[in-house]
Amino acid sequence: MRQYSTQMEAARKGIVTEELKAVAQKERMTVEELLPLVASGKVVICANKNHKCLDPQGIGSMLKTKINVNLGVSRDCKDYDLEMQKVHEAVKLGAHAIMDLSSHGNTIPFRKRLIAECPLMIGTVPVYDAVIHYQRDLHTLTAKDFIDVVRLHAEDGVDFVTLHCGITRQTIEQIKKHKRKLNIVSRGGSLVFAWMCMTGEENPFYEHFDEILDICREYDVTISLGDACRPGCLADASDVCQIEELVRLGELTKRAWKKDVQVMIEGPGHMPIDQIEANMKIQQTICSGAPFYVLGPLVTDIAPGYDHITAAIGGAIAASAGAAFLCYVTPAEHLALPNLDDVRQGIIAMRIAAHAADVAKGVKGAREIDDRMAEARRMLDWETQWKYAIDPETAKRIRDERKPEHEDTCSMCGKFCAVRSMNKALAGELVDVL
Repeated sequence: MRQYSTQMEAARKGIVTEELKAVAQKERMTVEELLPLVASGKVVICANKNHKCLDPQGIGSMLKTKINVNLGVSRDCKDYDLEMQKVHEAVKLGAHAIMDLSSHGNTIPFRKRLIAECPLMIGTVPVYDAVIHYQRDLHTLTAKDFIDVVRLHAEDGVDFVTLHCGITRQTIEQIKKHKRKLNIVSRGGSLVFAWMCMTGEENPFYEHFDEILDICREYDVTISLGDACRPGCLADASDVCQIEELVRLGELTKRAWKKDVQVMIEGPGHMPIDQIEANMKIQQTICSGAPFYVLGPLVTDIAPGYDHITAAIGGAIAASAGAAFLCYVTPAEHLALPNLDDVRQGIIAMRIAAHAADVAKGVKGAREIDDRMAEARRMLDWETQWKYAIDPETAKRIRDERKPEHEDTCSMCGKFCAVRSMNKALAGELVDVL
């Protein structure tokens, strides 16, 4: 029988959970090093007690940067089997979390299948599901309806939920006053905003936050405090609406910690490169070191079809400056529901960003694989290079498609290969280049 409700409570009581042991091993940390980080909220271990097949991961700025994959059906793309293919691909490519953002159909069987079969952390956005679950127009839903869906997801075994608790009726006036270029671009945030406008009531996730905390404590669900006012374009970055909401998220974080509920903070969004580091530091200060979960950030607005690249640039900078959790962005962002290849490209791009950041901030063991790759390249050992590559299939395919005449070279340089020439020269051998 568990003597604790949440991973945070266990850590505060000095109880070493199996999940904490597993995370410590993965991060090359001692249990003694990790325990106070979980107890203080600087590391979260998203692990719903009902998610039985979970392979636990820790999220925190001092740990390896983790990657989240968004998927789920929509009215125009409603093949749940295809979404499960994306899940399997995400597991294969080394992602750490899946967020089910389904906005159509019967979501319960898919969510339960995810939790039963997938070892990655599972996240959801209950406000999406509320409309689908009740099959009623948004304005007819009550605060109780929204809270009941949070409970349903917790009971099903969801490890973390994104809740847009930080926007209030005050935000309505701010949005009207400050005239953003893109207003609110958060799907969940816009639904809460619209509901408040139509009903005249306060944000139910803010007003009933204590009840939500009780639910999350019961099932050990981590709250990902959603940034409804995240900037959707460069012009809206770091504005009053974004920062004011962040301040409120900092306050809510402390309330959650009082009940031993783990918290992550969601962040931008679209943002110029020169603002990213400052935003990471501000978040760490305002939210007392709670892990920061960022979408990108996307560093330009003009690259539809290539936003996995704009996001990877921003993600590398953000993670090196303190972000702990990167939400992938696919080439289909702003255009369409991502297909299987989009998902693959999004994961690879963000894994590169995460690893580059881990090397930069000196995460334990991060550089080792780069050093092994360098050694393999020096030896012109292609099989070992595939072993250490983030995407070995693509690397091998490119070489196979453009086979060189000589196996100890590639078709770029042939016998002019610098590595080959140096190996021969240093060994006292004839360097033949013709």
